[in-house]
Amino acid sequence: MTNDEQQTIAYLKTSTAIRERCDRLFNLACADQLSHFRCDLTQLDRVANYVIEVMRDEYPDFNIPFHSRWRHFEVGNIPRLAELNQKLAEFTPVEKAKTKFDLAIISVLLDAGAGANWQYCEPETGLILCRSEGLAIASFRMFCEGAFSSDRNYPLQADAHGLQMLTVDKLSQGFQVSSTNPLLGLEGRIELLKRLGQSLQSTPERFGKDNSRPGNLVNYLLDLKIDNTEKNNANSPLPTPHSPLPTLLPASQVLTSILEGMGNIWPGRLAIANVNLGDVWFHSALEGDKISDHYVPFHKLSQWLTYSLLEPLQELDIKLTGLDELTGLAEYRNGGLMVDLGLVKVKDSAILQQPHLPGSEVIVEWRALTVSLLDRIAATIRQQLNLTAEELPLVKVLQGGTWTAGRRIAGQLRKGGVPPIQIESDGTVF
Repeated sequence: MTNDEQQTIAYLKTSTAIRERCDRLFNLACADQLSHFRCDLTQLDRVANYVIEVMRDEYPDFNIPFHSRWRHFEVGNIPRLAELNQKLAEFTPVEKAKTKFDLAIISVLLDAGAGANWQYCEPETGLILCRSEGLAIASFRMFCEGAFSSDRNYPLQADAHGLQMLTVDKLSQGFQVSSTNPLLGLEGRIELLKRLGQSLQSTPERFGKDNSRPGNLVNYLLDLKIDNTEKNNANSPLPTPHSPLPTLLPASQVLTSILEGMGNIWPGRLAIANVNLGDVWFHSALEGDKISDHYVPFHKLSQWLTYSLLEPLQELDIKLTGLDELTGLAEYRNGGLMVDLGLVKVKDSAILQQPHLPGSEVIVEWRALTVSLLDRIAATIRQQLNLTAEELPLVKVLQGGTWTAGRRIAGQLRKGGVPPIQIESDGTVF
């Protein structure tokens, strides 16, 4: 592998690359130079106002949590997290964080779109759930039953051996899949978890040698944290024994750790020097001398995973910095919001009439515009509410927010709340 190839691979695994490449396609859209979409920025205020309305409905006190998998575990106002914390009562703080990492990572990797015809009936409550919430609770219940652990004495973990022993039948049973209750991409989800199990064993420096599990990433990240006392200037008050300064960890470092540690779990798509790039796609409109200059990274599930790991880290008194260095999520709820409210316009109505593969330039354009416009929607919302990026980071705008707004408007416009543009999902992208 050449130095240039190494640098390109490293660059494409950063949030900087996501934002820069998406912005290049966004600028082309604004100049009406994309094949499939154009942007109507006169609708930006309309979208921002709609999202603010949803935020006020969902969080009247504006105490908005992070957009993460943990929100889905609370669906129906059932205290499932309290149930989990009770199970972890005897664990050390670090072991609690490891268990929550295991749960979040497995649940997020199972979170690609379920399709409109699947649902999950929670045995403990009788609630019938679909889409992301259904996937979340199905994975939560399987995790609590020890379905991802190879050690009966330690059921509350996901380990390499347990993941590699998963079968389609086992996941089908846990997710209540049948001929009348089909789940999109079932085989793809299984293969993703099996490859995760293999990846855990091949990277012991991140995931441990003797009991390889996703949660061991906690130890790796704790070693990366920056001592906040070194950041203080001479005029800052010294901490007291009862108010120690938190340690710092850049959120982008969490993403980098995930992309580097789990990069080889994704199905073979684009690669450089035989290194799988993951959620990275080609678009012909980007200019450049090298083929990789045409590559557009999104890393949607990896960023969703990053957002979902932040809260367990905060419970260890780690202060996360640079939240807005991460990008918005290039998925169909955020993107659907923009199409449904006229911020993004299709050039050919046929785009709305047929499903598209994730690698099609229709979907690459749509996802890129979604990422770029989320930044601009967030900035408009902050301006209207007179809030700073620190007070209302992008991760809260997503939660408050654009994702819920996208689902709401889809439900108003189409039966079943399906997105305006259909994707042929293999269970590993959206």
